Amino acid sequence: MWRSDSRVGPGLSAAVALVLVLSLAACGGGSSIESGGKEKSEQVKVEGKPSGSVTISNWPLYIDKGTVPAFEKATGVKVHYIEDINSNEEFFNKLQPLLAKGESGDRSIFVLADYMVAKMHQLGYLQELDKSALPNVERNLSASLKHPGFDPNRSYTVPWQSGMTGLIVNTEKAPDARSICALFDPKYKGKVDMLNEVREAVPLTMKCEGVDPNQATEADWMKAIDKIKAAAQSGQIRRFTGNDYARDLTSGDAVVVMGWSGDAVQLQEDNPNLEWRMPEEGCMLWSEDMVIPVGAPNPTAAEAWMNYVYDPKVQANIAEYVNYVTPVEGVKPVLAKRNPELAENQLIFPSASFTKNCSATPVIEGEEEQNVVKAFNAVLNE
Repeated sequence: MWRSDSRVGPGLSAAVALVLVLSLAACGGGSSIESGGKEKSEQVKVEGKPSGSVTISNWPLYIDKGTVPAFEKATGVKVHYIEDINSNEEFFNKLQPLLAKGESGDRSIFVLADYMVAKMHQLGYLQELDKSALPNVERNLSASLKHPGFDPNRSYTVPWQSGMTGLIVNTEKAPDARSICALFDPKYKGKVDMLNEVREAVPLTMKCEGVDPNQATEADWMKAIDKIKAAAQSGQIRRFTGNDYARDLTSGDAVVVMGWSGDAVQLQEDNPNLEWRMPEEGCMLWSEDMVIPVGAPNPTAAEAWMNYVYDPKVQANIAEYVNYVTPVEGVKPVLAKRNPELAENQLIFPSASFTKNCSATPVIEGEEEQNVVKAFNAVLNE
């Protein structure tokens, strides 16, 4: 992620630019170590060769169809891969009662946004990694992503993908929708979905209002929430969604949604008129990480999975399918040999000029965060 005022040269990778902004922004068991948060975190202990089974929670449309069976064949580990994450807040609220008791809901890995995994780590819900079992991560993780502000030594996170939040539109029914303000255009009334993620929906609305989210005051947040509230009450916004906006787009119930950059590629299989668009005002940029929760069964197999997907050839298969920004070095040369056009895809390898007006997920903390989240949740729950 990077700010519009970042001085990033065109030769730098997207990962370099992403980390520049991040640094500005901000039953496995073992010995307990200080996590740097409010609680102590368990340390993963890798025990011998991976075996048994592993359960992974991830978002829909976020992996190719071949990686899971290839991992199973290579390791003998059975994978239960669940696409049950619809939004960061929903998933946290669902798992939090279990995590607070040291249980993971039988999950060994889940994938969530930087801000959410940082929150979970502070609460003592995540395990520290055993890096001896992650040689591919140590070798192939983009150098620029190795020391983010929220986890300086990647002690408990391994990046899964990065991406952009902007617009997904039905080009046949909303051909002129290129601004965030299109979400509030009366001609699309009742055909608009908005994300239920406060750190994306509200900052993008602020962009429509001409406000830089990274310089916003609490009053700016509240003004944007009032705009969203009015749109919801008038019927302009059909509903608030996570990844489930996909069904509204493919059914035709929505023609303009606030959505994530890679999703449109898979959705085009059901409706070729769907397209992700960079808003005129710029997008929001984010990263999501694999983590191992407290109480996770079979952390040895979990780390084997993390290590496996950091092979550039494996990651190239994932990137080709999901069309998100890859965190793994060596993927672009693989794709260049396989599909030169894909190696120049701005959704996988975005240039600094493409994302020049994009913003990092803003940092809100303390009383301001409580006020903003309370006001936004009130809109969601009306």
